[in-house]
Amino acid sequence: MKIAFSTACLILTAAFSAPGFAADDHAGHGAMHATAPATAAMIDGLVKKVDKPSGKVTVSHGPLPNGMPAMTMVFRVKDTAWLDQMKDGDKIRFTAADVNGAMTLVHFEKTK
Repeated sequence: MKIAFSTACLILTAAFSAPGFAADDHAGHGAMHATAPATAAMIDGLVKKVDKPSGKVTVSHGPLPNGMPAMTMVFRVKDTAWLDQMKDGDKIRFTAADVNGAMTLVHFEKTK
């Protein structure tokens, strides 16, 4: 009886763990990685607010590759020195990733 119970527990654990592992292996699905891949699509955005004390920037953007729809949202920035290069109204292109549970700009460039 103990062997049957142990085997059933092992099978259930494996069955419920496998989808979680699989979700992390697909780019753009599940949790995003700390750095964006070199081939990641750049997203067009408009800087709405630069908040240097908190190290964040508010950006109005188009849809993200991870399925997030177009919206205006607050992002952390990978390098706070970037905030000195941004101002309200700037048009940018960027890539973002989930870094320690917070959406973060991991690359950006100004556009005209």
